[in-house]
Amino acid sequence: MHFIFFSVPSSLLGWLLVGLIAGWLAGKVSRGRGFGCIADVFLGLVGAVLGGWIFTRLGIFGGGVLYSIAAATLGAVLLVVVARLFAGGN
Repeated sequence: MHFIFFSVPSSLLGWLLVGLIAGWLAGKVSRGRGFGCIADVFLGLVGAVLGGWIFTRLGIFGGGVLYSIAAATLGAVLLVVVARLFAGGN
């Protein structure tokens, strides 16, 4: 039996779960707490695109949910850092 957690997220539910996990991790790494469910998912999903692009440029290729979460978390953390620069660190 194939579960969504054991394969690359190929469905909307899979991407939402990866986005939620990555956004939550980015909140923990960047601020020590999350930003709320909707914001965490948004940061994770946008971070997935940014992180995937960065991983590709660095020659880091992989697959599976852990690779997706790592790429999305990296991208989400970078988004949080940039947002904090523009918001004055608040």
